[in-house]
Amino acid sequence: MGENAISGNLKNLTIDTRDSETLVVCFGEMLIDFVPTVGGVSLAEAPAFKKAPGGAPANVAVGVSRLGGSSAFIGKVGDDEFGRMLADILRLNNVDNSGMRFDHKARTALAFVTLRADGEREFLFFRHPSADMLLLESELDKNLIQKAKIFHYGSISLIEEPCRSTQLAAMKIAKASGSLLSYDPNLRLPLWPSEEAARKEIMSIWNLADVIKISEDEITFLTGGDDPYDDDVVLQKLFHPNLKLLVVSEGPNGCRYYTQEFKGRVDGVKVKAVDTTGAGDAFMSGILNSLASDLTLLKDEKKLREALLFANACGAITVTERGAIPAMPTMNAVQDLLSSSSSPRS
Repeated sequence: MGENAISGNLKNLTIDTRDSETLVVCFGEMLIDFVPTVGGVSLAEAPAFKKAPGGAPANVAVGVSRLGGSSAFIGKVGDDEFGRMLADILRLNNVDNSGMRFDHKARTALAFVTLRADGEREFLFFRHPSADMLLLESELDKNLIQKAKIFHYGSISLIEEPCRSTQLAAMKIAKASGSLLSYDPNLRLPLWPSEEAARKEIMSIWNLADVIKISEDEITFLTGGDDPYDDDVVLQKLFHPNLKLLVVSEGPNGCRYYTQEFKGRVDGVKVKAVDTTGAGDAFMSGILNSLASDLTLLKDEKKLREALLFANACGAITVTERGAIPAMPTMNAVQDLLSSSSSPRS
């Protein structure tokens, strides 16, 4: 949904909270991405930029809602035009934004993002500090966290205080309430003071998660250069005793999965890619939406494979359009793609 669709008058908007028994609460950053109006150029070469809502946890919250699930977002934005725009986008996408906070002194985070002609992504962040870094533990909506069937988060909030301590406190509340803890590190090295600091902090909460999604590049980074396709590397260095599901996303090639009882891979769903932004978040929303409805799939390999194929299709649809939130698929779109696809289902 583009910002042009945002209505100035939201007083009569009713939020459909849907089934609170399957609530996915996403914690972390929400920001404005500025993307060049033409592809294949560096940020310096870009003639103009288009603004788009971003931030992985917020993308996942919208993705879950688009699929018909129940979701909420907890985070902080600036008390500015961009911050209010982001809150409105969540509301219009049927995401509970009651856990959002607005900072009067800091601005909403901005990120300039481009995919250069050489295929490398280039980031330029404006966070000095931005509002999302300043969320306090005292500002947490604890009741909302306690309602979460799944509590989902990343690693960017671990970079600075006070949001680092706030995230740890939120995780503790969720765990004590019986929530499934879901972790997507979503590595963004330009934001960290050093590679060593990123690796240390990302791994500092690793053993607390019940579900983790990582990419091939993240495996290489977190293991110090090991082969991301080696099952032994994944199982010995990244799978921990309390983990219920570790998923390795491989973009168009699908994903690998590891549980206490079984492991395997599920093929991707073939589409023509236009923009890969948000594909991992769409994948995450797909698997979390399935898990929120049925936790037994963690023990049932056939059901898990079906859920991961569904998640692969969510990611595939997202790359066929530009932007993250605008491209998040509906349940009907995913089912249509799967029914028309020749990808194996088992």
